[in-house]
Order: sequence, then structure tokens, then C-alpha cells
Amino acid sequence: MVRHNNQLPDNLPQLQNLIKRDPESYKDDFQQQYQHFLSVLEIFRLEPDRENKNLNELIMFISQVAQCYTEQCREFPQQLVDLLKTHSTNLDPETRNTLCRALILLRNKNLISPLDLLELFFQLLRCPDKSLRTFLENHIVTDIKNMNAKHKDMKLNSTLQNFMISMLKDSNPKAAKMSIDIMIELYKKQIWNDAKTVNVIATNGCFSKITKVMVTSMKFFLGTDQDDQESDSDSDNQVDLKSVMMANRVSKKTKKRKRQLDSAKKLYNQAKKKKSKAVSFNFSAIHLINNPQGMAENLFKQLQHGNERFEVKLMHLDVISRLIGIHELFLFSFYPYITRFIQPHQRQVTRILQFAAQASHELVPPEIIEPIIKTLVNNFVTERNSSDVMAIGLNAVRQVCIRCPLAMNEDLLRDLAMYKNYRDKSVMMASKSLITLYREQMPTMLGKKDRGRPTEASVDIKPKRYGEVIAVDHIPGTEALLEQQPEIEDKNEENGEDDSDSEWEDVEHSSDEQEEQNEGNDNDDDEDESEAGEEAEEEEDNEGKEPIVSETLTTKEALQELALTKIFTDEDFARIEKEKIKKKVTHNSRKRQLERETSEFVKLDDIEMIYKKRKTDKESRVESMKKGREGREKFGYKDGRMNIHCSKTNREKRKNKNFVMMRNKARTKVKKSFRDKQIALRKHLTQQKKMK
Repeated sequence: MVRHNNQLPDNLPQLQNLIKRDPESYKDDFQQQYQHFLSVLEIFRLEPDRENKNLNELIMFISQVAQCYTEQCREFPQQLVDLLKTHSTNLDPETRNTLCRALILLRNKNLISPLDLLELFFQLLRCPDKSLRTFLENHIVTDIKNMNAKHKDMKLNSTLQNFMISMLKDSNPKAAKMSIDIMIELYKKQIWNDAKTVNVIATNGCFSKITKVMVTSMKFFLGTDQDDQESDSDSDNQVDLKSVMMANRVSKKTKKRKRQLDSAKKLYNQAKKKKSKAVSFNFSAIHLINNPQGMAENLFKQLQHGNERFEVKLMHLDVISRLIGIHELFLFSFYPYITRFIQPHQRQVTRILQFAAQASHELVPPEIIEPIIKTLVNNFVTERNSSDVMAIGLNAVRQVCIRCPLAMNEDLLRDLAMYKNYRDKSVMMASKSLITLYREQMPTMLGKKDRGRPTEASVDIKPKRYGEVIAVDHIPGTEALLEQQPEIEDKNEENGEDDSDSEWEDVEHSSDEQEEQNEGNDNDDDEDESEAGEEAEEEEDNEGKEPIVSETLTTKEALQELALTKIFTDEDFARIEKEKIKKKVTHNSRKRQLERETSEFVKLDDIEMIYKKRKTDKESRVESMKKGREGREKFGYKDGRMNIHCSKTNREKRKNKNFVMMRNKARTKVKKSFRDKQIALRKHLTQQKKMK
């Protein structure tokens, strides 16, 4: 191999390439460069704030080939670490960035401990260099992710988490903000998704004196930070497919343009699918909080004594309401506080109504939530307000009553039910939805006309008292499976079992009685609502007597045995669901499931739901008009000529002529009346006689 020693000291990239190919042959050259590095480093330490390009080149050169000479470079990583620790804030930004990149190279070659490097990078987050902090954040997240790829290193994670806790308490706001961002990012990537990380963010982040750290921590529990990032990335990747297709149509057809068009179509379809996806909410973090009661109380104190802007106060209310609703906490002072903001003119009032509904649950005493409902009705559901305000008030009342139905007063409920005949559709539908809710839960609070037609399920409804828990000893709806008696008997005979008792015969007899009673109720479907209400009232008065569907003791024993001995299939669950729906509907009504599950999160659309077509601006109307015209033939005269350049007919030419030229001819084409036709005919006959 021919060596060019005279050129190597000045050409470090060439020397780097040669060393990687043959380290032994160029060992002396490397030793010469390393000694040169040490001498330059001593000079640099005298003035660390000055830029030294020669030092930067030597650092990157040595870090690239350090794995070839581990003995000579044993002290090299520590020299770089000491330089950063001593002069982190005084170094030139370019030199500081070079040192960090060199240490990352050494880390990838296992020449420096990952824990030492991560602790150093956490300390460097205090540097007043935004680009460096962003670079370090990305490396820290990626490095921790790679270390936990195959299996989680619990010892390393615990050490780093403890170091992060100390960083969150740092007086430097930039370092604390970057630390909380790293922890949240690692949680979202399912790396540090344990309870310790969540509670560190809850105890140190949400109560930080630095506003940015506090806001970021609360956004983490609200689940909005990730949604904002996804929306930003979607807006960046938006593709104007129409313009791309037009450019491809008029330009020269090449393979490159075809690939660009295909990629544009792919991105457009992906964006379209993302828009069509339903909004998902993940509250796993808020479930992992160790002391939700203490956190809610401390957040409420922070809210009362703080002077933050209005948006931050709304975040406090949102987090507190979710903690109360999900963990079913008792924070009675929260309800009078939020009642003060329930006014139609209040800024972000629909979100405040959302928080009031989220903080309601069945364990809160009804007298605590009742003032919220009364304030809602007095301030919103009055005819001095617009119909939209009234509808929003009724929707908010309904969302509160879904979670705490006992908070509604019977007289107030009957007053709100009278809005079902209101002139505005939005108010009418909101009132009807409230009536439907209490039909399912507490029908006795409604008037006779509002209870609807009695069904099997409505007869069995028993209003729950405060704190009452209804426990069942069988799976509801398994009555439909009792009809499979022959199959069960065959299986028992195969197993050598003998069912000599008449349990299954009694079950069939009870189900036949139910069918006969249901057939006898078919004539009630033609009656009006008032008669149906009277029937419901009579059934209420006859409580304690025989109900419409009576379950015998033998039936209950059979249902319990069925739940303990049978393995249910998908078809069985389908029949059970069908039986539940069948009980909830009358014979003539549509088979729709009336039961609504209570979710942890109150959607803002459920409160702002207005049953009418809202006004749109001119741009949206024009856009809808253009969409309606797509794929449709144009209006007007359709020219069926094969050649558009050929001559036109007299009829077409007549359209472009002046009206003065054509008015006499147009008069002749006017349709004559019967009297004019008589006169013209008489005149014509008279002229014929004269000619003779």
C-alpha cells in the first residue's frame, strides 16, 4: 500500500478512511493527531468562549476512529464530559454541539456509559441554546427507547426517573419544561407508562410554580397535547390533489410524474381516513394516580388562590371534574364554585357546563347537585333567552341527570317536560330527550302522558335510592336461552345425567304465559298516549300484586343453573341482546335500544347539540353548491352537433339578433284566443265570397 504521509496531517477525512481500513498501519499517524488534539485542547481551555474550528475537526475525527484504538482513547470520552460540565454555558454553540455529537458517537460504540451520558445531557438542558435542547431531547427519548426495546431495564429506568424528579424541581424553567416534555413523550411511546411516571407528573408537574410546566402537565391528563400534535402534522401533510392532477394532465407524461401523482393520491386518502375516524379519548393516566382525592383538593386550592389567566383556570376545572367523576370523589366545595360561572353570557360557558356534568356521580348527595340544576334552569331555560340557549340548558340538565338522576325534582322535571311542545325544534328535541332519560330510569317522576306505552322492561324498573346497589344472581336476558331445552336434555342424556324433575316444563309453561300476555296487549297499540299513561298509573297503583311478567322460583333457579353450567357462544350473546331489546319496545315501536351507557367523559357535542340546520357563511354555501354540481350535466341548451365549428341553425342565430328586428315575427308566434280565431275566420270567409 502506497502511503502519502505528507498529505495525511492536513486531510483528516482521508486519514479517517484509511484508519478504518487498516488501523495498524496508521497507528503512528493517529497518535500524532491525538497529541495535536491535546495541545489544542490546552490552548482552548484558556479561552473557552472562542470558536476553534481546528478543535472541532479533531474531536469528530477521534470520535469516528476511537473504536480502533481503545487503549489510546481511554481518557478521551471523560475529557469531553469534563469540558462540557465545566464550560457548558460559556462554550461556543458550534463547539458545544460538536462535543455532544461526538459523545453520541462514542455512546453508539459503547465507549461511554449510557447512564453517565444521559445525566450529562439532562444537565445540559439548562443551556440557553434552543436548537441544542431540541437535539438533546430527541436523543434522550430515542436512547431510552432503544435501551428498553428488547426488555425493560428497571434499574436504569428507576435511576433516570429519580434524576428527572430532581430536574423538575430545578429553578431553571427551560430545563424543567424540557424534562416534563421528555417524561410525557416516553409515556406516550409506552416506555415509561407506569404509575411512578404518572404520579411524578401529577405531584411535581401539576403543582409547579412554572406556568408552562403546570400547563403541560395538565394537558397530559386531559389528553389534548397529542391531539394537537396530530392535527398540526395533518395540516402540514395536506395535499391539494386537484392541482396535482391538473398539473399532471397538462405536463409531459413521465414515470417520475406518475410516481408523484400516486404518492399524492396515497397521502390524500390517508388524510381522508384520519378525518373520518372517530375521536378517541385515553384516560389511562388519570386512573393511575395514587391519591386522586388529595390531588383534586390541592388543585382546587391552587385554582382559588392563583392568578392565572382564564384558559389555565379552565384546565384546572377540567382536570378536577374528571378526577371527581372517574374516581367518584367528594369535593362538595367545587359545586358552589362552578355554579357562579353558569351564566349564558359567560365566556366558554358550554365547557363549564361540561365540567359540571363530569363532576356529577351517583355517590354525591342529590342536595349538593340540585342547586346546579336549578341555576341551569333559571338562567338558561327561560323564554327570555334564545332557543339555542334554552336547548343548551336542557342538554346540560340531561347530562347532569344521567350521572345523578336523584338530583332532579319531580315538579321541576314535569315543568321541563312541557317544553316538548315548544315552537322551536331544538328546544322540543332537548325536552324529549330528557323525558326519554327518565322513562328508562325513574318513570314514576313523569306525568302519565309522558311515561309512554308500558313494556316488559318498564314494568320491572325500580328507582334506585341514594347509595343503593342492585346485585343480580343471573345474567339478564338469558330467558331466551331457556327455549333450548331439547339440546340441553340431549347433552345430559349423553353424559348419563337424569333430569327427572319438571323444571324445564315449568320454564316452558312460564314462557308460553308470557307470549299469551304479550299477544293480549297487541290491542293496546292503537290507543293514544293518554290511555297508555293511565295504564301505567294503574300498574303503579297495583304494585305488590301480580306484574305483567312474573318470574317463578323455578325460573330463577334455572337461570342461575344456566349461568353456572353453560359456556355462552356468540350466538347466545346475540339472542340475549335481542331479548333485552325486545323487552324495551312495544309491538308497534321501532326496535331501538333505549339504554344509554354512562361514559367517563362528557362530550361537548352532547351539550351543544342543536336540532336544526345552522346558518352558514357564503363561502360554505358556494362550496356545497360546487360539490352538488360535480358529475352532473350542465343546464341550458344542449348542442348535439358532432362538429362544433359547423354552421348554426336559424333558431340559434335568432337568439343573438336584436329584439327590435325580431319583435314583429315574435308577435305572429303568439297564441291567439278563441275569439281572435273567430274574427280571423269570418274575415277570411268574407274575402272569399267577394272574390267569387
